[in-house]
Amino acid sequence: MSTRAATLAEPSEWPASLVEELNRCRHVAVLTGAGVSAESGIPTFRDAHTGMWARHDPMTLASPQGFEQDPETVWQWYQWRRQLIANNHPNAGHQALARLQGLVSELTLVTQNVDGFHQLAGSERVLELHGNIHRNICSVTGELIDAEWMQQHDGQRPPPSPHHPRGLARPDVVWFGEALDSSILEAAFTAASQCDLMLIVGTAGSVQPAASIPVMAKDHGAVLVEINPENSELTALADWRLAGPGTKWLPALVDKLAATH
Repeated sequence: MSTRAATLAEPSEWPASLVEELNRCRHVAVLTGAGVSAESGIPTFRDAHTGMWARHDPMTLASPQGFEQDPETVWQWYQWRRQLIANNHPNAGHQALARLQGLVSELTLVTQNVDGFHQLAGSERVLELHGNIHRNICSVTGELIDAEWMQQHDGQRPPPSPHHPRGLARPDVVWFGEALDSSILEAAFTAASQCDLMLIVGTAGSVQPAASIPVMAKDHGAVLVEINPENSELTALADWRLAGPGTKWLPALVDKLAATH
């Protein structure tokens, strides 16, 4: 399908043809980015480096080298972020995507976010490209550390890992310089190659390899629908651009689709 480059500003402008395309889809894929979490009060990685954290180099707070040099500071940064997440909750966009899975034959949700809000809202098939901040792994072996064990050793310093004598507990998130989980990335690209339509929500499309997922979908003939307040590096690929946040457009999309079922 050729790119329409159609931009919609309000749900009242919703074209029937887009809902018809959703109704015809056998497989919908979704890629979400930091903008979706930002609507729940979770600052993007760049925006989070303010206040008491403004003086820290992001590489110090999100790299294996930074953790090795100053594990206590890195741990405290992630404890702060965990508390921030705990004080907030999924928004209407998260909830709409959870509803969407009951309205289409197959839905695969791929997220760059680490807060777990998609699952908390009820989404079931979620591929977490960058990990999950609520889990912890051994800094040496990469093995998952039992959550109950962590509750007994949680604090302002990273506890020793139960899996290796030189290891420490660290968040199960992908840091700068680290590779994404190959099985999760492969599943995301497989979904992109097989989907009929992809929703791209709240991502700037500047981080690889996530930014290549919509390209894969487009190359295999999928319709691309971008939901974002601003143009992104993926806008030129989109067949439809819904200008605004996910909390505005996703509930409207799901309501329209539900009305046709």
